[in-house]
Amino acid sequence: MRNFKPAELLRPPIRFVRSRLFDSARWDGFEVRPDDIIVATYPKCGTTWTQRIVGMLIFGSAAPFPVQDLSPWPDFRMKPLELTHQIAAGQTHRRFLKTHLPYDALPVYAGTKFIHVARDGRDSAMSFHNHQTGLTNGALATIEAICANDPKFNDRPPPVADPDAAAFFRDWLNGDSDDLGDPGASFFALENSYWSVRHEPHILLVHYNDMKADLEGEMRRIAEFLEIEIDEPLWPELVRAATFSEMKAKAAELMPNAGMAWNGGGDRFL
Repeated sequence: MRNFKPAELLRPPIRFVRSRLFDSARWDGFEVRPDDIIVATYPKCGTTWTQRIVGMLIFGSAAPFPVQDLSPWPDFRMKPLELTHQIAAGQTHRRFLKTHLPYDALPVYAGTKFIHVARDGRDSAMSFHNHQTGLTNGALATIEAICANDPKFNDRPPPVADPDAAAFFRDWLNGDSDDLGDPGASFFALENSYWSVRHEPHILLVHYNDMKADLEGEMRRIAEFLEIEIDEPLWPELVRAATFSEMKAKAAELMPNAGMAWNGGGDRFL
């Protein structure tokens, strides 16, 4: 029988981060369990990839699952907070949560483990450019409504991503083009926050390039960190399911609602 009692709070958030898309205050009142796993990344650094891997390790299966539905994202402002809490509270498996917040903007609980995935900032920025320029009109309208009802942002409309990739990258380096609106949500702030705690036993740092170079080795490292044992004959199937080609082939099953946010849906996202 798994323990669903709330975990013991070891440290509250050290700073508050509220961007146009993420809000650290949404973790207030979120009931964290002692064996929760938090996949913590800057956008476009292998988040969904890692969620897929962690989910397969937890379930012991390569069967596709809707990543966005099974991996709650407490700080995401585009989903009703009550719905996120309801989904998370109803899960009976070992939970794997998502965040795009820096470590010092999150509460730390006993037993909870963090997997931080890093990526070359240049690659992340270009992928984020594709991500931002592919948002649907509905997604853009939702972001605009969030900003309109937030005194921090209601005096200016959300910026539109520059279609020119070079211009976007120059702005991204200055922190002006990520459509986030809080220095604490920047790539450099987030990476520095996890790097500073890399030696803590509840933190695992993973690099996107290492996952590309040795997917099986990194998946085994993640499993060891999470103290999950996988039957040896199952490993080839899990590794194959975590490859880019297999994930793209299963995009409709892994991200069934992606079409609401991005033109091209899961195919474009992945």
